[in-house]
Amino acid sequence: MSARVALAAAVVLLVAVYAVLSQRWVSADPGWYDALPKPPWQPPPWVFGVAWPLNFLALLVSGVAVAWTRPGGDALRFLVVLAVSVAAALAWAHEFYVPHELGRAAAALAVAMLLTWLLVGVAGASLPWAGWVLVPYAVWMTVATSLSVGYWRLVPGSA
Repeated sequence: MSARVALAAAVVLLVAVYAVLSQRWVSADPGWYDALPKPPWQPPPWVFGVAWPLNFLALLVSGVAVAWTRPGGDALRFLVVLAVSVAAALAWAHEFYVPHELGRAAAALAVAMLLTWLLVGVAGASLPWAGWVLVPYAVWMTVATSLSVGYWRLVPGSA
């Protein structure tokens, strides 16, 4: 198997794991989230349903493109930053939706957000258009981090 195929497959697998596990944890206790006080800048529910598939698609497109066109160090750097950012984002999903540890969740998402902006830079240094494809995801992660901090501050006893 070529390095291109292996790196592209690793990106696909990582994004698939991200999508499946985050959906599993987001669905863990839906009644709890519905009752959660929301910050005033909370987007309407349909925005989440539109944004996440597009975010996963952006990760796939940029990651596979970098893996396929730059199968050396650039693709490996992309994959490492993606893996660590996905781990932090999944830590957020778990901490937020399973034990409802809003402070730890906000901290994990802040790490994921910073790593996502780093991922924009890593992708952009390799393929400028691939970096631009990730900008909406990085903006989303920034908004999501502000929402996570907002939930943490609004829930009595969690701040």
